Amino acid sequence: MAIPLGRLVIYTRKIEEMVTFYTAHFGFVAVRQEGDHIVELRPGGGGAALLLHPASKGQKVGQSLVKLVFDVEDVAAFRTAAAQAGLIFGPVHRADGYCFANAKDPSGNSIQISSRAFVPSAR
Repeated sequence: MAIPLGRLVIYTRKIEEMVTFYTAHFGFVAVRQEGDHIVELRPGGGGAALLLHPASKGQKVGQSLVKLVFDVEDVAAFRTAAAQAGLIFGPVHRADGYCFANAKDPSGNSIQISSRAFVPSAR
C-alpha cells in the first residue's frame, strides 16, 4: 500500500520571509492556528504541504540534504516569470528528456523547478 507524502517540515529563522516566498512564487496559502508556532503552507494545486517550524539556536538552517522540487511543464517559461517576480534560478539544465533549474529559498534551502514529472517514462 502506497502512503502519500502529506507534508514537509522546514526549520527556519525566517518564517515571514518564507511565507512571502512560497506564497508569491509557488502559490501556497498560509494557514496559521492561534497559539501555534508552526505556519502551514498549503499548496493551491494539490501536493504536500510545507510546515514552517522555528529553528532552534543549535540547528544549522539550509544545511540538510533535502531539495524541494516543484513540477512545472515549461521550466524556461517559469524561470523567466520567476525572475520578473524577483526569484532568480540558475541555468536550465537538460537531462534524459526533461529540464530543471535550481535556486535557494530565504533560509538557504535548495529548491528546484523540474519538468521530469511530465516525461512519460519518469512517471
